[in-house]
Amino acid sequence: MAMMKIYSYRLRALLSSSPFLSFPSRSFSSSPFQSIGFVGLGNMGSRMANNLLKAGYKMTVHDVNCNVMKMYSDMGVSTKQTPFEVAEASDVVITMLPSSSHVLDVYNGPNGLLQGGSLLMPRLLIDSSTIDPQTSRKLSVSVSNCILKEKKDNWENPVMLDAPVSGGVVAAEAGSLTFMVGGSEEAYLAAKSLLLSMGKNTIFCGGPGNGSAAKICNNLAMAVSMLGVSEALALGQSLGITASTLTNIFNSSSARCWSSDSYNPVPGVMQGVPSSRNYSGGFASKLMAKDLNLAAASAEEVGLKCPLTFLAQNIFTEICKDGHESEDFSCAFHHYYSGKSEHN
Repeated sequence: MAMMKIYSYRLRALLSSSPFLSFPSRSFSSSPFQSIGFVGLGNMGSRMANNLLKAGYKMTVHDVNCNVMKMYSDMGVSTKQTPFEVAEASDVVITMLPSSSHVLDVYNGPNGLLQGGSLLMPRLLIDSSTIDPQTSRKLSVSVSNCILKEKKDNWENPVMLDAPVSGGVVAAEAGSLTFMVGGSEEAYLAAKSLLLSMGKNTIFCGGPGNGSAAKICNNLAMAVSMLGVSEALALGQSLGITASTLTNIFNSSSARCWSSDSYNPVPGVMQGVPSSRNYSGGFASKLMAKDLNLAAASAEEVGLKCPLTFLAQNIFTEICKDGHESEDFSCAFHHYYSGKSEHN
C-alpha cells in the first residue's frame, strides 16, 4: 500500500505539473492517429502511457488493477472496464502485458479486443509485450482478417504490429526505449511518430512476429554474455586476479562487451549498476528466465541446436528457485558462480 501511494504521488506529479486538462494541444500532422488506447498499465505500460499523455494524445486505458485505473480516472483520463471498450474508443490500441497467455486473453478472451468478431474500430493494434513470435504471427493473421468499422486515411483493413521494447523501466520513464517492430512496413512507418513519443529508436525487423523474434534473440545474447563475463571474472578471482584488473583488460581487448563495460556484475567495480546496490532494480532474473523459456521453445520449434540457450535457461531457473527471482540478472555472478565483491 505504501508503494502504491508513492507511485500515485509520482504519477500525479508527472502528469499535473500543469493542470491535467491544460496539457498543451499538439498538431497530429506527423501522426495519422489521435485516439490511443492502452491496455496494461504495469511498471512499463504506465510509463509508456504517461509519455503519450505528455505528448498530447487523447488516451483511453484499461488495467486489471483497480487502484491504477482510479489514479488515471482521477486525472481525467478515460478508463474502460474491458479491452473491448478501449478498442471501441480508439484509432490505435497498444498492449503491454506480462506473457503470451495474457496477450491472448486480452485479444481473444471474453470482452477482448477482437470480441466484436470480424468488425474492428482501431486501424492499428500494437503489442509491445515480450512474447513468442508464433503467438504474434497468429494474432496478426486474426487481426488482418477483420474489417474496419470506419475506414480512414486509405486504411482498408486493420493491421497488427509486434513492437517489443528494450531499455527497461528507466528508459520507459525517460521516453528513451528502443522498439523492435515486426509487421507491415507501411503500418510501421505510419506508427513511427507514435512510437517515438515513447522511445528514441525504432527498428523495423521485417514481417509479423519478427519484432518478437528480435527481442528474444537480443535477450538470449544478453544472458549468455552476462554468464560468460561472470564466469570469467569469478575464475579470475579464484586464480588471484582482481575483478577490476580483469575488467580493465576486457574493456581494452577483444572480450569487451556491454556486460563488462556498462553493466558489470561485480559489486564494487562499477557505480550506478545493479551490482552496486545488492542487485536491486534492473532486469529481474525471473524476467530473464521467462525470455529464455521463450527462446528455448522457439529453438525447439524450428529444430535448431542451441546448447547455450538451454544452459542459460537452466542457470536462471535455478537462480529463481533459490529465491533470487527479483534480483537483477547480473546476480548470477554472486549466486551461481559464488563471485566475491570488490572493495575499493
